[in-house]
Formats: sequence, structure tokens, C-alpha cells
Amino acid sequence: MGHGTSKSTSSDESPDAGGSNSNPPPSHRHRIKQKLQFHHRPTASHPLTLNTHDDFAGIALVTLLSAEMNIKDKWLACISIGEQTFRTHVSDQTNKPVWNSEKKFVLETNGARIAKVSVFETNRLSKNNLVGYCEIDVLEFLSRVSDSKTSVLELFDPSSSDKPVGKISVSCSIEDPIETEKSFAKRILSIVDYDADGKLSLSEFSELINAFGNQSAAKKKEELFKAADENGDGVVSMDELATLLALQQEKEPLINCCPVCGELLNISDKLNSLIHMSLCFDEGTGNQVMTGGFLTDKQASYGWMFKLSEWAHVSSYDVGLNSGSSASHIVVYDRVKKRLVEEIIDGKIVLSMRAIYQSKVGLGIMDKGAKEILQSLSEKQGKKMNSVESAKNIPAFLELFKDQINLAEVKYPLDHFKTFNEFFIRELKPGARPIACAERDDVAVCAADSRLMAFRTAEESLRFWIKGKKFSIQGLLGNISCPNAFIDGTLVIFRLAPQDYHRFHFPVSGTIEQIVDIPGSLYTVNPIAVNSKYCNVFTENKRAVSVISTADFGKVAFVAVGATMVGSITFTKKTGDHVRKGDEFGYFSFGGSTVICVFEKDSIALDEDLLAKSARSLETLVSVGMQLGVSVKKHTELSSLNIN
Repeated sequence: MGHGTSKSTSSDESPDAGGSNSNPPPSHRHRIKQKLQFHHRPTASHPLTLNTHDDFAGIALVTLLSAEMNIKDKWLACISIGEQTFRTHVSDQTNKPVWNSEKKFVLETNGARIAKVSVFETNRLSKNNLVGYCEIDVLEFLSRVSDSKTSVLELFDPSSSDKPVGKISVSCSIEDPIETEKSFAKRILSIVDYDADGKLSLSEFSELINAFGNQSAAKKKEELFKAADENGDGVVSMDELATLLALQQEKEPLINCCPVCGELLNISDKLNSLIHMSLCFDEGTGNQVMTGGFLTDKQASYGWMFKLSEWAHVSSYDVGLNSGSSASHIVVYDRVKKRLVEEIIDGKIVLSMRAIYQSKVGLGIMDKGAKEILQSLSEKQGKKMNSVESAKNIPAFLELFKDQINLAEVKYPLDHFKTFNEFFIRELKPGARPIACAERDDVAVCAADSRLMAFRTAEESLRFWIKGKKFSIQGLLGNISCPNAFIDGTLVIFRLAPQDYHRFHFPVSGTIEQIVDIPGSLYTVNPIAVNSKYCNVFTENKRAVSVISTADFGKVAFVAVGATMVGSITFTKKTGDHVRKGDEFGYFSFGGSTVICVFEKDSIALDEDLLAKSARSLETLVSVGMQLGVSVKKHTELSSLNIN
């Protein structure tokens, strides 16, 4: 829907043998739909559905006006909010680019409100360079007391949030629903007004009503025409049509299906119908409308190589089910900022991992000695990263992840670290990771800075994420003393990337009953391997399984999984220790790795936002101490006490 061509079919154009058309010429309705579709560009997250009217905060019109940069170049800007990203056109060579590019966003009361504006220099063929960014709380921007809709905001260096690199002018306004309806009507009129006189005759008005797909309205077109023609001059003006649509919206909406994309609209849900059509029309004020359909600012900033792949329909970008094994770019959902972000991963490494983990041949090579090679490589790399010479790699590492590592949180200054591994297992300042509901042991928290997947049962995890044929809870936990407690249990996977804080913490309060080491391989824990049907990462890798006995969740299994380049798993607590949720449990040395928590069946109610994203095979970016879920047992006991 919405992809129809504006060119007529050959059967409509070609004459028959007798010199007359074999088919009648396209109707006004057909031409209307073609024109509307020609103007429409669908986006990845459109359409939006609000559960209640209380969810709707308004339609924001955001315009990226211009910028002042420290250097001359060709510039483009992107704006990201929620699961949408849009980009401007590329400016001329200048240090004062002008875009005047606008886009509408639906604002939800409890939805995404922090917009990220990114500015890129475009002097590269396939990938542009992020120079500066800023963040805007759109709801706060709109609610401030000021006559001006425009603000000049500082742009900061991605590697340092206190180093300005320029300024950008941004305009933001809320659109009045009545004005939205009028703009909508004006846009319709501008397309169906064939003689361009700014008015609709009865025949033009009739074809327009037919295009709306409302059979009831189609039967009383003349009655509606007379109602709209308030001054009785025999034509319907732009304002008269807008008034009619606004009045009918409150009584009996005229539009049953979106004239742009053809989607059927819920007549009883007037708000969502209005929002749907407003965004579908992408109605502007004469400014350059931003290009949409992107997931992240990095994706939107790519140059001609990405455009070529998009045109050829071979783009590797996707979100959800296809973003694991098939994607060369991993897209995750930031729980705090409520928007999609892209995880950096070297393209050559992606190709290598695909060759190994996504083919029978690759795994056959693994079985014939490559596992030992991975083991040897990881040990050598571990020793290398513990050498004094390795400290010189820290600046390059920080540059690679310049917008993903916050040095202000790190406990010690950079010159404190004498080796790369010392920096890799860095501690954070006290309070850098607040613990949710710290005094409530019935609330579980996230165990690591990571990308999280959460499933009510292991069966769900196999359906949405883990594709290894031999995965099971029993296989994961190995020879612990109480394996039956976790059958059909709830599974939470915390995947750490190289740029993350690599110390892991307790998700619950209790006592450590046991810690069991399980030898194994060192496969990567990247989704490319986890999503492979030829590989069983979590049940074959080296890992340490701990069991924590708690008052509120029963027993909780905590599995620290080793991975490629991870030289060791180090625990800072031991068997018999009583621990509090949020306390440090240990750390991974160089490399990315994973923590898996298994809760007893029906012992925890995981937060719904985490479950919803996981059901889409979309990882959620979380931090240590964020709320994970609530004890079912504790809540059942409290409910029983209240009843008594």
C-alpha cells in the first residue's frame, strides 16, 4: 500500500484494433489515488496506534533550520525519536548550512520524548562522519513559556559532551487538531482541483467522496455538497471543505480508508484516523520535508553506497526478527532515551562470523580444530591486553566508541590504567548506576550494562531468539545440585558488547548457595552466532553457574558465559556470602560476553516493555540497577493479607 505507480497501465493507454480504447479511461478516483500515492513515502514505524486518547499528547512539527559549524563542509542533519529517524538534504560547501527541513511526529504522553539531532559532514563516499549532536526534550520544549518557537542549541562533540563544535537552530511547535484537519483538507483540494481554481465543482466533489471509500456518504453526495457550500455559489471552497470535514469528524466521518495508502480506518477511533492521515500526507508549509524510513541516524547518514543498496532492495538494515543473523548492523532499543541505536561492529568481522556460524561448512571447520584455535587466540589476546604496551590501545578504543563510553562515570582518570585490561574492567563512580527500589527485595534489577532479551519461558526464547537446536535450561545449567527448580523457568539474557562496563552485579538479594565452573568452547556471543541453527552457544561455551537463594524469588540461577577473546571470568564474591541486589558479583576480562539469569517458573513478573521488545526479537539497551521485574510470590502474599 502506498507504493502504487503514478503511471497508467498499458491496457489503459493502448488503443484496440478498432481505434478506440478497450477499457474506459481511469476514473477521477483512480487518478486521485495515483496522485496521493506519488506524494507518499512510507516510514518504518508508520502507522502508529494509540491505545487510549490519554496517550496522545499532540502532533509536533519540528524544523531543522540552519547551523553554524567550526569548519566548512557539505552537511546533513538527522533527527531521531522513538523508532523513527529522518534526514535533511545535503547542504552546499559552507560553515553555515541551511536546510529548513521539517517533519511531523506524534507525541505520546508516556512515549518517546527525547529527540536526538545529529549533524554529519559528508566528505566520504560510503559513510559520513558524525561531528556534533544535541538532545531535545520535545514535550519540555513545547511547554515552555515563550513566544518564540525557535531555539539555538549547542552541538557537542560525540566523544565529549562538554566540547561544543557548533550551533543549530531548531523550530518546534504543536499542531492544533483543527488546524491539522484544515491542512488535510487543503492538501486534498490541491490535488483534486483539476482546473486549479481553488474550488470543487459538484462532479469533482463527488469523485472525492468516492475516493474516501464511504458507501453511506457516497449515497448522499449532493446533500453533503449543499451542506459544504455555505454561501450557495455552487462550488466548495478550500475553507468550506475543511469545515465540512471537521464537522463530520465529530458526527459521522466521511473517510473509511486512507486515500494515501488505502488502509482501512477504524471509524470509531477518530483520533487514530486523523493522526494516520495527517502523517500519511506529510503535509508541509513549503519547506523541504525530511526523508524518512530510517531506523538510526548512522543509517540515515550513509552516502551513495547505502542509497544504492536501498534502491536495489538489498539493504541489510532491519529491526526485529531479521536484525540478528542476517544484519550487518545490530540495532537495539535504548530503554532510557526510547529510541533505536546502532551497535558498532566491524564489517569484516561480520562477514567472518557469518561464514563460520551461519553455515554447515563453517561449523564443520569448528569441529575440526577451530575451537582449539579460538581458545589459543583468546588466551594469547588476554595476555597481550594485560601487558604494559597494551595501554596505548586505549585512545583508539575510545575513539571507536566515542559516543558510547561516558568517561565522566569512570572512577579513575585514564592515566590510572597501566594496561588495556585494567581499563576494560574499569570501575564506575559510586552512584553512577542507581538501583531501582533499593529497599525492596521483591523488585529484581538488571545485572549488567547490556543488550537484554527477556522471555517468560525457554520455549519463547527458542521461538524468538536462540536458534540452536540443542538449547535447554538443563544444558545451560549443567551439573548444579538443584536443576529441577528451573524447569520451565523465566529466562533473561544480558549481552555485553566491548564498549560496555564489564562488571556484573546481583539482580536479587539472597545467599550464594553454589558456584559451578563448566568447561567449554569460546564461541562469540554475537546474535549472528546465537541466532545460528548450527551452533549452541550458551550450552557449549565455557561458563560459571551460580545459584542464589532468595526470600522473594526462590532460587535464581546466575550464569556468566565466556566468549571469544574473554580470557577469564572473575568473581568478587564467594559461596556462602549474603548479598544485596546491585552489589558487584564479578567481571569479564577483555571481550564481549553474556550473563543469563534463570528464575523459577512463575516467580517473577518481568516488565512488559522488555517482554514486548523481546517478542519482536529486538534487544533492549539497559544499565545495571534498572528495574527488571517484580516477585509474583510477594505480591500474592500481600494480596492474601489484604483480603484477610
